[in-house]
Amino acid sequence: MSETSFFTDMLQSITDRGRQLLFSGSRATQVAAKVDLQTLCEMLLSSRGEASGMALAAEILERFGALESEDAQKFLHMLHEKFGPDTTMLDQAMENYRTDKSSAAIIALHQAAEPRRQALMRRLNHAPNGTAKLVQMRQQMLASKDQSAAYHALDADFTHLFGSWFNRGFLTLRPIDWSTPAYILEKIIKYEAVHEIAGWEELRRRLAPADRRCFAFFHPRLADEPLVFVEVALTRSVPSAIGDVLDEGREQINADEATTAVFYSISNCQDGLRGISFGNFLIKQVVDDLRKDLPGLKNFVTLSPVPGFARWLAKARASATDLDLPKAVRETLMLLDDPNWPDNENTATEVERVLLALAARYFLIERTPEGRPVDPVARFHLGNGARLERLNFLGDRSTKAMQQAHGLMVNYLYKLDYIVANHEALAQRGEVIASPRVKGLLNQNEESRGGNGQQGSRPFAQIMNSTLGGGRK
Repeated sequence: MSETSFFTDMLQSITDRGRQLLFSGSRATQVAAKVDLQTLCEMLLSSRGEASGMALAAEILERFGALESEDAQKFLHMLHEKFGPDTTMLDQAMENYRTDKSSAAIIALHQAAEPRRQALMRRLNHAPNGTAKLVQMRQQMLASKDQSAAYHALDADFTHLFGSWFNRGFLTLRPIDWSTPAYILEKIIKYEAVHEIAGWEELRRRLAPADRRCFAFFHPRLADEPLVFVEVALTRSVPSAIGDVLDEGREQINADEATTAVFYSISNCQDGLRGISFGNFLIKQVVDDLRKDLPGLKNFVTLSPVPGFARWLAKARASATDLDLPKAVRETLMLLDDPNWPDNENTATEVERVLLALAARYFLIERTPEGRPVDPVARFHLGNGARLERLNFLGDRSTKAMQQAHGLMVNYLYKLDYIVANHEALAQRGEVIASPRVKGLLNQNEESRGGNGQQGSRPFAQIMNSTLGGGRK
């Protein structure tokens, strides 16, 4: 029996004893059945016994798991309304702090400001499989369309607690290969979010060859549930298309012949942990492990999707002012409306000129209201210190990639000596570090001006015209 299984069985045994203490006897059982969830939560917060507390936690989570969607939302709203901070204590702590700014007053203010539901969640976490059930609870909350104050407050509590519980120090990195137990491999198929795995044979092609690797992070309280995993191709060069990586007939090489490690798929597995970052730790740990095992590796790159590009471009086309697109460029972009445009060589060549220039702007200039890159995958890799290395036209012609990015893929380069500097450039100055090749796509005739990746003050129409040699020909 594994250490994790032993611990889980021990918790279950304590919980069962606690349930016998709480709910033994027909009268007690009848009373317990009539007690609502709010009362059980109050009982859990006031409980002092370990066994009875675990039994109450298990009872609450079991009842929540059986609720229909509408009743589950009522329970979550009840947590917000009834288990927030004690306002009387908070008012008194604030008043005390105004006259006494000592460490003790700050501690008292912090304790009074903490919502009671955070303490409740900590106690619910003591139940057998409590962590997994709380992750499922947040997943259910995130799946709702509720955007009320209650939703945001409760999500802040979940995020705060999960950020501690799923700290990097608790995570273990495991290699995933063809000998990994089938029940975990089934989850790799299920959770693959970038390039769908059609079945066992395709999974075998991704895991079994000598030039393939896969790694996943696990947490001791979700022992058999991967949190995030990355698929790696070992190659002799940097691929520009996903077919170079996934095609069944590709040339296979020995691992020690590879000079490049390509991270071509990173998938988060638990929707309830959305926003809790693991991928940055994962990549850095995998790079360290690969360098130790294969000292011949010199390049660490991604082959990444661009999930926000088509949506951004559609908005730009619909607006007469956002990008001030020249007429010739708009006419070329109309070619995208024909689903068969990639099959015509002349059309594809014409689209490529315009699309790559616009993609360069998308990455180098466009920002969210918070000043961050607009593409979510770009935010992740650039925030980790990668360099925007290459834009790959029609790198992925799958239906999903054509809908999301008109087939565009990107290589991000992790150059180990520059990761910290690249991260600081983005975090401190908002600058996207990119290769000269990518910068040249934005403006081939004028060097980029300004310290934050902007092209001085020139209207984008002028940049596009100079980039495209005056427009469409």
